[in-house]
Amino acid sequence: MKITQTLKINIALSIALLFHASGLIGILYSSNKDWFIANTPINLILMAALIFFTQPEKNKAFFYFFFISFLTGFIAEIIGINTAFLFGNYTYGSLLGFKLAGVPLLIGLNWFVVIYCAAFTTQYVEAWFIHRMNAEQQLSARIKAVSFIADAALMATLFDYLIEPVAIKLDYWQWQPAGEIPLYNYICWFFISAFLLFIFRRLNLNRHNQFAVHLLIIQTLFFMALRIFL
Repeated sequence: MKITQTLKINIALSIALLFHASGLIGILYSSNKDWFIANTPINLILMAALIFFTQPEKNKAFFYFFFISFLTGFIAEIIGINTAFLFGNYTYGSLLGFKLAGVPLLIGLNWFVVIYCAAFTTQYVEAWFIHRMNAEQQLSARIKAVSFIADAALMATLFDYLIEPVAIKLDYWQWQPAGEIPLYNYICWFFISAFLLFIFRRLNLNRHNQFAVHLLIIQTLFFMALRIFL
């Protein structure tokens, strides 16, 4: 039996809700809190797998974007960890698994997931606003492109702002020397995100995946709850 796109999204959404809800309850209220935290890598890998599962057309452009996002984010983090030239002075803990040059490989995957979800969410939001405009208010193609890149980069940066205090408490990473998160971190996040979103905009990949929007909402609520109650 052929699985329709709607069914794929419903399956992925159910799995994402189940894992994030159980993870939230486990971290906040379970006596096995450390076990739930230790399995963070499984959650991240699974969410990336669900993105692949729900992507309507996995053409070369989609895989190009995946590898460019992964490598760009990973290399930027290596530069940041080893030189403090990007992001600031910080170090990764052992929770996120195998490291290369001080950076967990999963961080590259995280960059892909965040940028991918921010891109699709921004696209849906902007399409809604454009649909409500009359003919005289329609924007030029250049303005639409700049708006998309800036809006999605800001969304990705705000998501990083949301998770930073939680990541520190869960020992994903730590800021040096006093644990303060520098403004420079968010500036770097914005411009690196903007670069990747420019690539996203240029590539000919299918840009219709509602699961990406749902996933960003689920993860935002997840980290918001942890930020408030942890």
